[in-house]
Amino acid sequence: MALDLEEQEQIDELKAWWNQNGKFVIAALAAFVIGVGGWRGWEAWQLRQTSAASGLFEQAMRGASANDGKAVKEATGRIMEEYARSGYAVPAAWLAGKVNHGAGDLKSARAQYQYALDHAKDDGLEQLARLRLAALLLDEKDYAGALALLEAKHDPAFAGLFANLKGDILAAQGKRAEAAAAYKLALQQFGERSPLKGIVEIKLDGVEG
Repeated sequence: MALDLEEQEQIDELKAWWNQNGKFVIAALAAFVIGVGGWRGWEAWQLRQTSAASGLFEQAMRGASANDGKAVKEATGRIMEEYARSGYAVPAAWLAGKVNHGAGDLKSARAQYQYALDHAKDDGLEQLARLRLAALLLDEKDYAGALALLEAKHDPAFAGLFANLKGDILAAQGKRAEAAAAYKLALQQFGERSPLKGIVEIKLDGVEG
């Protein structure tokens, strides 16, 4: 199973997405409601739906920060059931997948990660879902499937996480030289202050020793 620190890096990425985009959806809907009188009633309903989903997603993120799996599952479940058409369904699926993955419910986690991957319209969320699904396939020893997911084009900001996980998969296959190359690439991408750097160095020593 993926390392806790790696999961925290991904939670931080999700929080960054939330901080950058979370309020934009509501603001855009509000502007549309004001500007288009003929659709005012319907758009007002949509705005209420989005606002409710936003509140639930904030609850889920607080639950994730507090390691409260029950709160995360309840909030994300409501978003996916009651507000599936909102912009919060995909990040909710990702977060629910992470919680179920940690709890050992791989079947549910796989379905939720796949949902997030298939429906993500934001590149950051798509790459987070790809990373988590690849980590789950690693747990299931589906090495070919995991590596195939990581071959997709990704933003440089995620390069360290992709390379680190690729190293884990190659190491699990016994491909020590290839794993070492992947870990070295990950170290090049992680900053000096990254909590993952020391862990990757240990893994690199392990495959080179």
